[in-house]
Amino acid sequence: MSFEHPFAQYVRILGKGKRGSRDLTQEEAYAAMCMILADQVRAEQLGAFLMLLRHKEESASELAGFVEAVREHNGFVTSPLQTSVDLDWSTYAGKKRHQAWFLLVALLVAQQGFKVFMHGAKGHTIGRVYSEDLLAELGFNAAQDWAEVDQQLNQQNFCFMSLSQLSPELNNIINLRNILGLRSPVHTFTRLLNPTQAKHTIDGVFHPAYGPLHQQTANLLKQPRSLTIRGDGGEAEIRPDADGELQWADDSQHINQPWPRLLSQRAIPPTELSADYLRDVWHKVREDEYGEATIVSTTAAIILLLKLTDERQEAITMARQWWQNRQDFA
Repeated sequence: MSFEHPFAQYVRILGKGKRGSRDLTQEEAYAAMCMILADQVRAEQLGAFLMLLRHKEESASELAGFVEAVREHNGFVTSPLQTSVDLDWSTYAGKKRHQAWFLLVALLVAQQGFKVFMHGAKGHTIGRVYSEDLLAELGFNAAQDWAEVDQQLNQQNFCFMSLSQLSPELNNIINLRNILGLRSPVHTFTRLLNPTQAKHTIDGVFHPAYGPLHQQTANLLKQPRSLTIRGDGGEAEIRPDADGELQWADDSQHINQPWPRLLSQRAIPPTELSADYLRDVWHKVREDEYGEATIVSTTAAIILLLKLTDERQEAITMARQWWQNRQDFA
């Protein structure tokens, strides 16, 4: 090649050494991701770009630029739905230690009349179970297009859509995890896509540093109200056997809120994760102290997110009432 590839400038910005490299601006990140989504980047460039970002660690401006590019490329600048969504819930981590209690929380919130849109990916990290598969076993199959999303939201106030449908381009990149050996920035910013333009969003992180990063990115994207939870395995699920912190953001500020544990002792993880176990607890066939405390605590946080109350204890009381009065779903 006798001329420099147009994408080379973005690789150079990130890889010019300790003194010469820098973060991408939001505009540069947007332009770079537009090229990636349009398949205007060579495979060597994409791998270098992703791993340089991974080594450096993403900035809020980079994540915001990436999200803006994906929203424009995939038609998410305005909601693709006729139905208004109350809560956008991203689920990209998968579970490997505890049951996926947050799925029951989402269904519980939907039973109260709030429309919950959940999106995620599966299979990118070995040894984990993923929301799409568990939900299918519970009777909630992933929507295949936006018309089906509207239909499911109107029928049951809940819908799941896979990243493979939301953005096939990003789905291909996120599945490079097992080729590159490391997660990439796609694992981070897919959590922040909010494709339906819901006013309330919830996402989970595993590493502590990513919570503030998500808050800062939400500010740049002018998200009306968002909640980030450092949850079990990186999902948006509060651990009830450990003191935690909720990280809130709106379009102008972000705050951290201490969140005390509900259980005094650490729980022993189960030997198997399954949809059957979740179904049995929901239908009162079996009891699980850790699971029910997780559900109550996480639901209480969502009650605060939706601004049904401003008081933590009142939110916990409401969450317990919702859980006690739950209806069969399948």
